Amino acid sequence: MKNKPIEFAGVTIEPGSAVTVELPVSKLYTHTEVKIPVHIIHGKSAGPSIFVSAAIHGDEINGTEIIRRLMKHKSLNRVKGTLYTVPIVNVFGFLGQSRYTPDRRDLNRMFPGDEKGSLAARIADLFTTNVVDKCDLGIDLHTGSNNRFNLPQIRACCDDITKETAMIFGAPVVINTNTLDKSLRAYAASKKIPMLLYEAGEALRFDEASIQMGIRGIISVLRYTGMLPPTKSSKVINKDILFIEKTSWIRANSSGIVSQQVAIGQAVSKGDTLAVVVDPFSEYESILSSPFEGVVIGNLNLPLVHEGEAMFHIGRTGQTENVDALLEETLTVEDFKLPGS
Repeated sequence: MKNKPIEFAGVTIEPGSAVTVELPVSKLYTHTEVKIPVHIIHGKSAGPSIFVSAAIHGDEINGTEIIRRLMKHKSLNRVKGTLYTVPIVNVFGFLGQSRYTPDRRDLNRMFPGDEKGSLAARIADLFTTNVVDKCDLGIDLHTGSNNRFNLPQIRACCDDITKETAMIFGAPVVINTNTLDKSLRAYAASKKIPMLLYEAGEALRFDEASIQMGIRGIISVLRYTGMLPPTKSSKVINKDILFIEKTSWIRANSSGIVSQQVAIGQAVSKGDTLAVVVDPFSEYESILSSPFEGVVIGNLNLPLVHEGEAMFHIGRTGQTENVDALLEETLTVEDFKLPGS
């Protein structure tokens, strides 16, 4: 079926065209106008409408690079439906290399936003109204926060359809998580829009393995949904992907210098030593052990810690047999220095 022209922010987009439309946000102190560029590929044939967004947290730049490379992918010449990509949602935070907007708000706790509210609320409203509300599916790209690295993972509210889409993405871990109040995922869920949140890498750093996995994952989802032509493996789910229902942060039991004993992606058993925290001015050492079985899906990569600080994010698997092997098959030992490297 042939596609029809669409309207986006006052611009008419004809089928078979690719355009960039800039959504005006506000101005800097210097009178410089700040805009959110939105790339739109409107296919010749009808199909789903999907958005891919990045940098809702302005210091999480991996996703911006994922979208930049994605837009150069030759397969996008064959899009059915409409693809919206937004490389930088939180433009102010991106400019200041900050997680937050200038009013110190977390943009991902401001949805659906308010056109007459705070700056963050206005940005959320602009993005929601012009992009999210037009779509059947969304993929939002994130990384760990300052000094924290996340193993590539998909977080989603996993009903049957969303779970299958999450598994098709192909990240080594899929986590079934509830939404947080006023987050983009919570808003999408309220509108019955399935959404995947891809977490990989750390703030203010490019991580090549995470970027490449993100691009492959998005392309896989676009093929699965029919936006791109299918391949023989388009609907084949990797059985090695770990599906996790519960995660917990393990916190430091004392302050000091950290010697980590486990790697990102490593399987751990109950009682395994995760880290040794030492006092730089005495011989005192504190052992931090895992209270349950699971796999390390995120960690603090700063070797200094205060008591009570979150150090290891553990996905509870209930068992650890073959977990290391499954992750190695998905990521490769070289990518993340998994056990045995």
